[in-house]
Amino acid sequence: MDEPAPRLAVWKFASCDGCQLTLLDCEDELLSVAARLEIAYFLEASSAPGPGPYDLSLVEGSITTPEDLERIRHVRRVSRRLVTIGACATAGGVQALRDFAGVKEFASVVYARPDYIATLDRSTPISAHVPVDFELRGCPIDRRQLLEVISAFLAGRRPVVPAHSVCVECKARGNVCVMVAHGTPCLGPVTQAGCGALCPSFNRGCYGCFGPMESPNAAGLNHWLRGLGMSTPELVRIYRTYHATTEPFQRAAEEAEEHG
Repeated sequence: MDEPAPRLAVWKFASCDGCQLTLLDCEDELLSVAARLEIAYFLEASSAPGPGPYDLSLVEGSITTPEDLERIRHVRRVSRRLVTIGACATAGGVQALRDFAGVKEFASVVYARPDYIATLDRSTPISAHVPVDFELRGCPIDRRQLLEVISAFLAGRRPVVPAHSVCVECKARGNVCVMVAHGTPCLGPVTQAGCGALCPSFNRGCYGCFGPMESPNAAGLNHWLRGLGMSTPELVRIYRTYHATTEPFQRAAEEAEEHG
């Protein structure tokens, strides 16, 4: 008798749905994945969710409300393996920018009746609350890396995801360095690979969508960027986007302020 197929669940917390859409955008590859997995819970794709437990859960989004806290603990309980996908789930996302100010002040500006809003002071990654088996970065994630993670799970091995910088991807594509050739500010030297050097391939600087690489030399990059004419507020701003609360990018922004 054949063993039942592993059961996959996809969950959404505070996010834009972009990483879930990356899974749907796999198209032909998704059909191959579906042939080897039972997609048991995926509200983005089906309104007929199946009950747990699940062999693999993919979690998009950050924890921002008291209800999120309860729900992520439930997800962890019903999941044999839990993989976080995207900047929101792995680093808190752009919504974590509120961590640098007061969320109550923001709520009073945005909502006519902020007393109806139940939210946490901080936007935090999933790993701050439950054990995570693997983190897949990106805003949004790369579909090739996502397929690698799912394939690795099916094969019972650790996913192979690069830890080097976007600069390596630029070299592989034969790109001319936008900073050296054009004086364009770029976070490629301190950002983890994964996008295929998309922005530099179109003569734009890297925005840091995949977060800090394994050993970023942000102090050295800051010195170079100041030489290109970037002011202290501009330096702080480039680090405070998708992965603002990650330790390397937060330290880089603070270092820029200290030496402003």
